[in-house]
Amino acid sequence: MDNSPDCYGIIPARYRSSRFPGKPLAEILGKPMFWHVYQRALRCKELKRVVLATDDDRIAEAAEKLGVAVVMTAEDHPSGSDRVLEAARLLAIPDDAIVINIQGDEPTLDPVMLRQVLRPFASPEIDVATLARPLDASEAHSPDRVTVALSKNGRGLYFSRARIPYPYRNAGVQFYEHVGLYAFRLSMLQRFVDLGPSPLEEIESLEMLRLLENDVPICVEITDCPSVCVERPADIARAEEILAADA
Repeated sequence: MDNSPDCYGIIPARYRSSRFPGKPLAEILGKPMFWHVYQRALRCKELKRVVLATDDDRIAEAAEKLGVAVVMTAEDHPSGSDRVLEAARLLAIPDDAIVINIQGDEPTLDPVMLRQVLRPFASPEIDVATLARPLDASEAHSPDRVTVALSKNGRGLYFSRARIPYPYRNAGVQFYEHVGLYAFRLSMLQRFVDLGPSPLEEIESLEMLRLLENDVPICVEITDCPSVCVERPADIARAEEILAADA
């Protein structure tokens, strides 16, 4: 990304989780989950800095012991993006920088995915980018699999926990699964937070809909990199299998 602004990775990590309390500290191959995400993000050379952002002393203490850069943030953030913005401000990241919200529950993150989500910012017109990957139709029914409909030029038309587009006349539809990596120019991330939650966002519990409801275009890059999102304790075994094979 020659002649582009500096790029930063921020990993939001909160202790409270309705389905998996203490998830960032869950042990995977002898290390907490956040450590794996952090180490893999460090392998993306395009990032000037990678930092963990948390509101929990237990997570911060564990991070410091393992040499993970960490910043303490407020407890009452309604979303990970709000936490990322506070961390960016605490780190004095400039408004024209690009910040990636790196999900703290993807311990098998491929650093190539970070490069892919940064690629669109070579154009000064791009303010927000994310990733999607091809999804088999048999897996498109789960509300845990967020599907995305795309325009001809790779912009996100809609993100949903429902299966979109619905194959009413064409059973051979190629579905795409949204991958939870969000990259913003920091000025746009500030605008995102200032806008506040939108109606569709609250209905589907999907942050990207806030931008679409406010006519902010989202560039969606297609990736074929696999990764495992740890939603529940049962997902840890699969993550350990992938990490052990990659060691």
